[in-house]
Amino acid sequence: MPEVLIPTPRGQMPAWFALPARPGPAPAVVVLHDIYGMSADHRAQADWLAEAGFLALSPDLYYQGGKLSCIRAVLRDLIARTGPAFDDVEACRAWLLAQPGCSGRAGVIGFCMGGGFALLLASGHGFSASSVNYGGPLPKDVDDFLHAACPLVVSYGGQARWERGVAAQLEEKLTRALIPHDCKEYSDAGHSFMNNHKIAFLKVLRWTGIGYNEAACQDARRRIIAFFHTHLES
Repeated sequence: MPEVLIPTPRGQMPAWFALPARPGPAPAVVVLHDIYGMSADHRAQADWLAEAGFLALSPDLYYQGGKLSCIRAVLRDLIARTGPAFDDVEACRAWLLAQPGCSGRAGVIGFCMGGGFALLLASGHGFSASSVNYGGPLPKDVDDFLHAACPLVVSYGGQARWERGVAAQLEEKLTRALIPHDCKEYSDAGHSFMNNHKIAFLKVLRWTGIGYNEAACQDARRRIIAFFHTHLES
């Protein structure tokens, strides 16, 4: 049953639900999309996590109406750090924990815009591990909410000038806060290096430091899987 509806305070939210082949209790992961919303790439992110042994749910955060208005609304919640988008993520977490195949622990992973959410969700939102992938520059008060954060695995592309050095900044801050972490910057990759969108104009953007990078993507996936197994199965 890959396509499901998640009950939220605002109605039914469509999502892609991928299950591991191995039977038995498994940890869950909420997968948060980039600016493009629900796509083949977003569904594929859940699929590889399921292949690695996790219950993976990729919700469509833009389910309330027109795409442009939804993008504005979700970004507004991200900036405010509260609002319906956070309620929708919590609905996904609760839904996963209620599934009979769930072990009772959940993580979150996000890409681009979703990576920004994954960073903010690492503290005080019930997740046991978070994967932040090129989630943008760090907020000024990042030390405050990282103090009580869950373990974080962080991946950024060094070719994106506006995000260069963020992984190292998080490495320093998480070490100081005594939070388990794995932070890495891929010098040969740029922003969105784990999102393999089949959109022609995105190829033109690679010179700006944006684009899929197979080698970096596979290495980041390996690190994320190992980190999630360590911190969601303990």
